[in-house]
Amino acid sequence: MATLYDVPAEDLIEAVADKLASEDAIEAPEWITFAKTGVGKELAPEQEDFWETRAASLLRKVAVDGPVGVGSLATAYGETTDGSNRYRVSPAKQADGSRNIIRTALQQLETIGYVQTAEGEGRRITPDGRALLDEVATDVLEDLDDPELERYA
Repeated sequence: MATLYDVPAEDLIEAVADKLASEDAIEAPEWITFAKTGVGKELAPEQEDFWETRAASLLRKVAVDGPVGVGSLATAYGETTDGSNRYRVSPAKQADGSRNIIRTALQQLETIGYVQTAEGEGRRITPDGRALLDEVATDVLEDLDDPELERYA
């Protein structure tokens, strides 16, 4: 059986997002069409499946880095801004990602039992969450046509 470390992250996140969407496990809040994903952004996300993709990405991130807090996840989902949008004259700065989006998605993942709160440490993945990621990773590995990944199958 393959684990989440055996497949490319992008393919795993896409497959987990599809699985979360098909199960109706999580639901995008009403305000997501208006909210920016971080301080350095100007507009809200335009992807149809943004919420499922972000939740799947957070699930993988918590599994790999856990226990992890919302603050460090906001830094990880942030970006570097090159000053103002018009002139680009000020030095580059780190802009954090939206903590509200991260917190709300993690709370939904907690509700369905894939993530749990570790008091004083942040969030960590549950055995059900790990099983979901490993199961989807096995399916993704079977669908990939990459000869370098055959040793994991």
